[in-house]
Amino acid sequence: MKTKTKILLGLGAVSFSVAAIAHVKYYYEYAFTPKHKKFIKQPTNAVEKNDPLYKEKTWFLNEEKQTWRIKSANGKYELVASYIPKAESHKTVILLHGFMSNKNSMGKYAYFFNKKGYNVLLPDAQSHGKSGGKYINYGWREKDDLIKWIDEVIGRTGSDQKIVLLEESMGAATVMMTSGEDLPDQVKAIIEDCGYSNVKDEIIHQASSVNKLPKFVNISSVDLLSAVNRLVNGYFLKNASVLKQLNKNYLPTLFIHGEKDDFVPTKMAYQNYNATRGPKELWIVKDAGHAESLSTDPKGYYKHLNDFLNKYVG
Repeated sequence: MKTKTKILLGLGAVSFSVAAIAHVKYYYEYAFTPKHKKFIKQPTNAVEKNDPLYKEKTWFLNEEKQTWRIKSANGKYELVASYIPKAESHKTVILLHGFMSNKNSMGKYAYFFNKKGYNVLLPDAQSHGKSGGKYINYGWREKDDLIKWIDEVIGRTGSDQKIVLLEESMGAATVMMTSGEDLPDQVKAIIEDCGYSNVKDEIIHQASSVNKLPKFVNISSVDLLSAVNRLVNGYFLKNASVLKQLNKNYLPTLFIHGEKDDFVPTKMAYQNYNATRGPKELWIVKDAGHAESLSTDPKGYYKHLNDFLNKYVG
């Protein structure tokens, strides 16, 4: 009888372990691979006439674009970007999109910069859009790709370029992470919109929003995901810290965040703002949700951009 009980307990333990492994594998693939996420709207090029950014988005769709290609920093994938040149310009903005989006989603910003005399580069991040890739690294590995795009701009357009980085959500986290690296002198300023402060904290926040489970359960689950990620991608999630990178940043940075952002909590904007060591400005946009600051207050957004760029880029 005792032997039978031990066998049953052993089988139960094995079944539990198999189920746990399957559970972690499912959620890792859900969080770190580009498979469809139920809580993310699929990107689309459709523009509604009542869209407050109808002019900007329509202009971008109709504007002629060049296609640029480079190899990812790890040498494994081809990365693709759209490029809109401005004749004889010595200023370039690089626009980085958010999680599960693509370069076309940043076209709404391209109009402003084109009219202000900037070349515009819009890359697809690894595993997004037309760029290759197997995993999403929430900015931590993508920052190395961004440095390659910066070098590509300088190589193609000249060493006299003044480069501005503008991005939203995951793209914003990517740029803030990049800000702590040794960047070329051509990079003059950063404009980040609704970026998170740490990959682990953001995934815990998303898990709590989706699963509606007690916080300690979600923390434990994310700890398991972090351990798996260490094996797969080489780093623990807590080490993918925007705050630590910003603490090495001396570039002028404009922080923008929606007052009602429940995807990336607004409190993270204050954490990021307090962490950077360069000249900085913070604008919390009233009534704006996640990545909705431009569409909520276009006039105010353009004014903040214009004032910031005139002050730090010229």
